[in-house]
Amino acid sequence: MTPLSLQSLLRRRRVVYLDTSIFIYFVEQHPRYHKLCSSIFEDIEASRIKAVTSTLTLLEILVQPYKLKKEELVLKFYSLLVTYPHLSWIDMNLAVADRAAGLRAKYGLKTPDAIQIASALSHGAGAFICNDRAFKKIKEIECLIIDNFM
Repeated sequence: MTPLSLQSLLRRRRVVYLDTSIFIYFVEQHPRYHKLCSSIFEDIEASRIKAVTSTLTLLEILVQPYKLKKEELVLKFYSLLVTYPHLSWIDMNLAVADRAAGLRAKYGLKTPDAIQIASALSHGAGAFICNDRAFKKIKEIECLIIDNFM
């Protein structure tokens, strides 16, 4: 599949959920995934799609830059994440925690993955964009694995 086919799938959804890897590939200009992720962010910025993600995403994104003491990368992530138009943040709450526990029990997901899926479901996302095949088994939401569009 081509990047255009992913874009057309996303544009048919009212809201899409972005997993952590999508932000990392975009900001760090990953050689394989940057072009595709850039097109997703262009669609978000132009309001062709609306995106949501969890505050857990920020935690996951910032671990490596903090570990490597790369303050400039921390600032780069913050400047993108807190100002990006048409991107909303989902706080962890009791409803998300409960739903995540159920998903973790049902699918054997790691806790962070269960929280990400529960967050997407709690905000009515029509698709979950990620690059982790562990999400293929999820039935409650369509998980679009970007490797499948390369």
